[in-house]
Amino acid sequence: MSSQVFRPRANSIAHMTIIAIAVLPLTVGLAIASLSRSPANTKVNVAKNQPVPFSHQHHTWELGIDCRYCHTSVEKSSFAGIPPTETCMSCHSQIWTNSPLLQPIHDSWDTGTPIKWNKVNKLPDFVFFNHSIHVNRGLNCNTCHGPMQDEHITAKGNAFQMSWCLDCHRAPDRYLGWNKDIAKENPGLTPREMAFKLYWKLQEKGKGDLSQVETELINGHFMGSDHAEDREAGKEIVAKLGIKVQQLADCSVCHR
Repeated sequence: MSSQVFRPRANSIAHMTIIAIAVLPLTVGLAIASLSRSPANTKVNVAKNQPVPFSHQHHTWELGIDCRYCHTSVEKSSFAGIPPTETCMSCHSQIWTNSPLLQPIHDSWDTGTPIKWNKVNKLPDFVFFNHSIHVNRGLNCNTCHGPMQDEHITAKGNAFQMSWCLDCHRAPDRYLGWNKDIAKENPGLTPREMAFKLYWKLQEKGKGDLSQVETELINGHFMGSDHAEDREAGKEIVAKLGIKVQQLADCSVCHR
């Protein structure tokens, strides 16, 4: 009689090996997918150092400066615009003139050399995005950029993945009807004006007097609304502005 070549536990090892071979690719795939969507890769909520530690919270919330004072082209151009040194010096030639934190601004002014800001939100070259189109349809800045009025150092608010953009493009009424209360309080305002009016409402009334949808938007958690009233208001804006919903998900809209 020949001796047994494999011990009984070899069966268990063989079974475990087969399972590991089947599970390992799936595990690796899930790990890579999770990593690609994590802040380590997307940089969401990761503050980016700048030559000057500019605080949106201080300027927009504490001082009440309108977004468009610095981002002058956000309503009429694809690019929101970065404030030139002259804009900064309109205030800082008079206040905080000796602050070492603001020295780069004074150096820029004295030498005529623009400040090199580090870009926080950057899309691939094959993606076309136009700020003015979105703002003029009533999308508030926080929809894409997160709670800007609370940020001390600017960070990326969303990962800007294609599926996230398509959620809005396939059902824009879910994202445009948030301002129905502002429209009732301020009849005659255009969707573009209402997009910025939310910040003034926050200044005047505080978060306690905002609607649920407005609160979600201010806190950077707004992912569209399925409330019947919000969607109805959104559909009215879609119809009024002649938005062609069926074409919004076409590849050519964003990829040119």
